[in-house]
Amino acid sequence: MSRLQRRAILALAALVSCIALPAFADGDGDGDTRLTTIEVQAQRSIAERQQLPNQTESITADEVRTKINAVNVEDALKYMPSILARKRHLGDTQAPITTRTSGVGASARSLIYADGVLLSALIGNNNSNASPRWGMVSPEEIERIDVMYGPFAAAYPGNSVGAVVVITTRMPDRAEVSATAQTAFQDFSQYGTKDVYGSGRVAAVAGDRWGRLSAWISVNHLDSRAQPLTYVTATRPTSPSNVGTPVTGAFTDANRTGAPIVVLGAGALEHQVQDNAKLKLGYDLSDTIRATYALGLFQQRDNAHAETYLRDAAGNAVYGGTLNIAGYSYTVAPSSFSNQVYHLDERHWANSLSVGTHGLDAWSWDVVASSYQFAQSRQRTPTNLLPSASVTGPGTISDLDGTGWRTFDARAGWHDDAHDVTFGAHEDRFTFRNPRGTTSDWIGGDTTSLTAIARGKTKTDALWLQDAWSLTSALRLTVGARYEWWRAFDGSNFSSAPFLSVTQPSLSAKKLSPKASLAWTPNNDWTATASFGVANRFPTVTELYQTVTTGPNLTVPNPNLRPERAQSYEVSLERRFDKGRARISLFQEDLRDALLSQTAPLVPGSSSLFSFVQNIDKTRARGVELVASHDDVLIDGLELSGYATWLDSEILADAAFPAAVGKRAPQLPKLRASLVATYRPDTAWSITVAGRYAGRSFATIDNSDHYANTYQGFGGYFVVDTRVRYEWSKDLSAAIGIDNVGDRKYFLFHPFPQRTFSAEATIKF
Repeated sequence: MSRLQRRAILALAALVSCIALPAFADGDGDGDTRLTTIEVQAQRSIAERQQLPNQTESITADEVRTKINAVNVEDALKYMPSILARKRHLGDTQAPITTRTSGVGASARSLIYADGVLLSALIGNNNSNASPRWGMVSPEEIERIDVMYGPFAAAYPGNSVGAVVVITTRMPDRAEVSATAQTAFQDFSQYGTKDVYGSGRVAAVAGDRWGRLSAWISVNHLDSRAQPLTYVTATRPTSPSNVGTPVTGAFTDANRTGAPIVVLGAGALEHQVQDNAKLKLGYDLSDTIRATYALGLFQQRDNAHAETYLRDAAGNAVYGGTLNIAGYSYTVAPSSFSNQVYHLDERHWANSLSVGTHGLDAWSWDVVASSYQFAQSRQRTPTNLLPSASVTGPGTISDLDGTGWRTFDARAGWHDDAHDVTFGAHEDRFTFRNPRGTTSDWIGGDTTSLTAIARGKTKTDALWLQDAWSLTSALRLTVGARYEWWRAFDGSNFSSAPFLSVTQPSLSAKKLSPKASLAWTPNNDWTATASFGVANRFPTVTELYQTVTTGPNLTVPNPNLRPERAQSYEVSLERRFDKGRARISLFQEDLRDALLSQTAPLVPGSSSLFSFVQNIDKTRARGVELVASHDDVLIDGLELSGYATWLDSEILADAAFPAAVGKRAPQLPKLRASLVATYRPDTAWSITVAGRYAGRSFATIDNSDHYANTYQGFGGYFVVDTRVRYEWSKDLSAAIGIDNVGDRKYFLFHPFPQRTFSAEATIKF
């Protein structure tokens, strides 16, 4: 850990000391009413509105505008405690989140909603096609975002084991129209790639209310160019050789296990053009019943190219063949570079209809139905040798057309002086369809032959009940349970070569998930909470029906995966005061039959390793999370907020891969932290400096990747961001910012953005 990293963590500790010491000094339990001055916000958090026991952290639209260089909606989570949205570049559609106990490869262990629409793609548990569909929401729509930690609310399924993110978007009370223009550019330099990658975004929103009817329209357009997402590498042979065409330009390095490699070029340099549009209609059926319909569209065209560093004696670019690099012979297949070139066309639709009550004293209810559909999602990739393959020739087509999900939730609540009873029913259905084939024209041709197909469905029904019972004026007990009926069916796999054609067995399971939480609030200043929850996370369709190629054979490793079962514990102490708060939480998760896609032997005892989904017998993750915020620190107008999370994770039992026992769980650093300082010298200006830190982590379950600062490694980082915003009036504002001011170069499997400048302006009419 560098001196600068240590200073950042010490600064957070100092902030907590400034908060905690006066708190202990004056916390005499006099029952004053200072709680009402903690935070000024448009509405209460989802946890407060629904009496959920989870520890919750929130951010409002005003805080996003003031403190964060937000181009995409997931940027709003940048400084949230223990949360990382693995956003590789502006407009990235593969940005899962980490939580306290889960890494970026476990997207199904968290839930993301926007106004009741499920954005989590629970068709898989990975950081590719199962990543949340953030593109369905633009930053201008945000009213607030709430992050609830742990599986302690019976209202949510077992996928809430890590966290639940709830995005609430705005509805107008009066006529409003606004437009935003934004630009960003990244100065990137690594290996032989040196370039400036620019992006631009324009967005507009409009809304009004006419008596009982309200309407809201938002449109968003992003044109983004990104740094390389991959590098083309080759492992250095054990012995020198003079075989092959001599080439120059390669860079020597080591892979994540420390073996010597050469870096031959860069790949997956994406140019994305994205559009999203949202229509929301609200109608008050009566003074206490409101209906809301939302229709969302997301579409993008993503064109990626590759560049080689290799040159022959005449200076020509080289993309493959038998090559000699610095006295070693390498065979570089055409696919090494051509696989990094692709065209992706997507068009997704989201619909939701909600009807519910508001303003009632004793009873409340609401019903939400939603649908998310991949109307088109088709990726085309060449197979021949570049550069000619980039403009013509054969290739492959992989599509997800018809993939999607539907959800239905009904909830009711009854309230009196002692009880807040809520109960409900849930249903969801996920459909996955992924045919792959060959084509004679990868740019515009049709599929000529089907080479593989994977498909399947899952369905879950659930009933849940929760009672938040005020035992005394200071003591509240929340108990609940969720019972789920889960089924996987219509699964099948086909491959033409190696040949495989199998209809997968249907699976079913029934699970009960009990919850309990006890909160003690002796006065307005203090709250102590102890929580326990069981979460049953069922396998997703791609986990069940993933195929693995092993030499000449194609094998389905296990279409009978067991659901993972987590027992989660948390003890928290929170202190509130005039202008801030401090919280410390101790948490632990005991996980049985963890579902992870990791490299391990497909056959027990074999030395051949493959990447596939497996049940790991038992893991444990426990840690401490410290969160604090304070306004007017030392001088008026200076706001400080931050967090630090220390985690001890361990694989306790793994019969299939004993070498993993005693090792740290993948993609989880021991320490994460952030510190955000915002100074408001007056009502017009705001100046923010923020730091983000994470230690290194491992990509493999046996922790064999000991070299982290390389492509496919998970390195530690400390980056500083800045933002300056000026508001001429409520109708006109502008901001400039820099992310990664120090130009830190680091990898989270992929190379992450280097120093990025941004500027924006917003006008309201």
